[in-house]
Amino acid sequence: MTRPAPQDVRTVACVGAGVIGGGWVAHFLARGYAVRAWDPAPDAEARLRRLVDAAWPALEQLGLAPGASPARLTVTGTLEKAVSEAQFVQESAPEKLELKRELLAKLDAATPAGIVIASSTSGYPMTDMQTEAVTPGRLIVGHPFNPPYLIPLVEVVGGERTDASAVEWASRFYELAGKSVITMEREVPGFIANRLQEALWREALHMVANGEATVREIDRSITEGPGLRWAFMGPMLTFALAGGEGGMAHMLDHFGPSLKSPWTRLEAPELDGALYDAVVAGCADASDGRTIADLVAERDQGVIDVLRATGRLPGTGAR
Repeated sequence: MTRPAPQDVRTVACVGAGVIGGGWVAHFLARGYAVRAWDPAPDAEARLRRLVDAAWPALEQLGLAPGASPARLTVTGTLEKAVSEAQFVQESAPEKLELKRELLAKLDAATPAGIVIASSTSGYPMTDMQTEAVTPGRLIVGHPFNPPYLIPLVEVVGGERTDASAVEWASRFYELAGKSVITMEREVPGFIANRLQEALWREALHMVANGEATVREIDRSITEGPGLRWAFMGPMLTFALAGGEGGMAHMLDHFGPSLKSPWTRLEAPELDGALYDAVVAGCADASDGRTIADLVAERDQGVIDVLRATGRLPGTGAR
């Protein structure tokens, strides 16, 4: 089998059918693919079908692709049978490096030549996982966020022995499969989103351990504060608006010294000229031509929309 064009994929194999793998199964089914799944657990099929049934009402609200149906799921008895006719493979085994290495090598041996194989790993670089594969050029990371059938993000990156064409192909396939794709230019353990949320998580644990805040206070500080903005505008552009009409440059000039304040246990990088310029230029690029006034209006409307959707506006059943 030769590698199909991303738009021609009809059959996907999902190897590993736990929370993440099962979420991928539900997502691919909802996008109209035929899915062949395998998991070594004796009760894997029953658990997987329960997960798909539980996810289906939400998927119906999101909108199903033509032909989408749970009936298009086949659970196979062996790994080899699951991937024998696959046009794309999504691996979602437990986060154990030796297991990943061994499994990816088996998938490489069993999957038709040229077919891209993606790992849902939460943190391991593909360079560390592809060491035992005979044809590692087709192995990529396709890191989702839980649950994969609801959260759009998938981070795509190859390893040192991955072919650039496999990364490009996978990114395009995921886009066609309804995902929001970040194609990373270089590997970093934990990728992008996990590193950011892990930093927040670790600081939260420090605050609880030191009696500085309760779990309830920590959660409310996000859901009633920056989380409202992060739902539609990330931390970089959000901070750029703190600079007023001067944008990120004014924000860095004004608040840059606070990087040395003890606001977190993380060590801050030096705000040298290169970092300053990269952040300012990056915000200008991310603004996509929108002015500060445009971004402020977008932020304000976004917060109102989130508050209204969650019943937190006056007169909408506020909690």
